[in-house]
Amino acid sequence: MTATQFTASTGTGDSGRAAVAAALPTPDRRPRRRGQWAAWAFLAPVVIYLVVFYAYPLFRNLDLSLRDYTVRSFIDGTAPFVWFANYATVFQDPTFWPALANTATFTLVSIVFQYSIGMALAVFFFQRFPLSTTLRALFLVPWLLPLLVSASAWSWMLNSDSGVVNYLLSLVGVDAVNWLTSPQWALVSVLIANIWIGVPFNLVILYSGLQNISSDIYEAASIDGANAWQKFWRITFPLLRPVSAITILLGLVYTLKVFDIIWIMTRGGPGSSSTTFAIWSYRLGFGSALPDLSPAAAVGNLLIVIALVFGLIYIRAQRRLEV
Repeated sequence: MTATQFTASTGTGDSGRAAVAAALPTPDRRPRRRGQWAAWAFLAPVVIYLVVFYAYPLFRNLDLSLRDYTVRSFIDGTAPFVWFANYATVFQDPTFWPALANTATFTLVSIVFQYSIGMALAVFFFQRFPLSTTLRALFLVPWLLPLLVSASAWSWMLNSDSGVVNYLLSLVGVDAVNWLTSPQWALVSVLIANIWIGVPFNLVILYSGLQNISSDIYEAASIDGANAWQKFWRITFPLLRPVSAITILLGLVYTLKVFDIIWIMTRGGPGSSSTTFAIWSYRLGFGSALPDLSPAAAVGNLLIVIALVFGLIYIRAQRRLEV
């Protein structure tokens, strides 16, 4: 008997529909609910981790920047709201523009050289010549060393009096350079160290991207008479664009927050010649007996906003590439 025939035999209208609904079997929703609970159980650790280590610190940092915190009010929680007064203080501080310029220079120059050298090394090692695997492993040493060790080694090598770099320069008749104590060379010194540390990361990511390019494309280009530069510019570079984008974005986010290399080598000095936003935020928050916690949080939030803007630009660019 169909549902229509059953409805006709039992009556019409609401009473008939109610009788049909009562006669039809009720679907068992328990398996579906079990699946939903299982999905939430798997998501729970990730959600808890993001809330505890990302969402809550971001909220506290924002709260710090919108209140007038002192050491006492930080403990008892009685800091008054001042809204954007701390940001106004930061913008009016004489250190703001030198720190902004140093942050931009340090970030852009580091990314350009790290990516360019990493790309050149990735293409070079992709030729698979004898000992290429061993040499590629040696190039990873700067990336594997703790940053404390790397920064200390560069600080020793660039020492004005006993550094090996000045000793080598003296062999060719060049006067000693005050790498770490001169306002003209301090930022250059930390840039050299940061580029040396970041090249292996670019090498690894770009080399992995090269492995995903089919060799048939290069063989077809060789048959058409393409030389090495044409293969790189017309095949390798365009096909590595998605990998290059994520490599540059990760390098940007990492370089914006570089602290330990600069602090160990120059402490942001002399003066503010190598002070970036990360160094300035640390100085404000922990560099004196009476820390300026709220302005320090405001500087840290500026770094977060800059990184967020570039992240959104990357997402937009990826969407255009997919389209």
